[in-house]
Amino acid sequence: MEWTVETGDGAKLSVLVFKPPVCGEEPEAAGDVAVVMVHPYTKLGGAQGLLRGMAEGVARQGYTAVTFDMRGAGRSTGRASLTGSTEVGDVAAVCRWVAENIKPRGILLVGSSAGAAIAGSAVDKVDEVIGYVSIGYPFGRMASVLFGRHHDATLKSQKPKLFIMGTKDGFTSVKQLQNKLKSAAGRVDTHLMEGAGHFRMVGPAFDAQKLSTVCCILM
Repeated sequence: MEWTVETGDGAKLSVLVFKPPVCGEEPEAAGDVAVVMVHPYTKLGGAQGLLRGMAEGVARQGYTAVTFDMRGAGRSTGRASLTGSTEVGDVAAVCRWVAENIKPRGILLVGSSAGAAIAGSAVDKVDEVIGYVSIGYPFGRMASVLFGRHHDATLKSQKPKLFIMGTKDGFTSVKQLQNKLKSAAGRVDTHLMEGAGHFRMVGPAFDAQKLSTVCCILM
């Protein structure tokens, strides 16, 4: 089901809600936690469609999943920023909409690639967000030129964090990830996907593995 969420500065975001299938009685977990997913970098073609497979998988497991196009992507209005700074407000606006309209017990925020950096900056802006999952966070030196401003907010949050990373990620090496996470607050877990490069790992090829890891948190 498609909805439109308006941000504080007037951008209108296209939002899709994936609800658990109902066979007889609704699954007990369906109203428990909602999973809000943030797509990769808009300026490189990122859009919510890239997360559809994972969203459908989350819904099949009995949880409501929400994807959306950040400003300038897909059916959303507005213009994408270079560093993802404005898009932090998009993530917060969608999370607040989910909290008010779906009314889950809490929200798990999942970001992919640059979307992981943007989502990390939004984690503490919405009280209902209870945890954060990063898929392919761009911690590397070159990527940090664009997204380094998001690192502190992500790492300083006390909310539980999980970082999923491919061991062959071209933007962030395993060593760079480990060094960054030394300063992270709260509970921090990592899940490494052996041999996975960045774009293959954040794409649909590893959806089953990513879904399994995310659902382990939900359960």
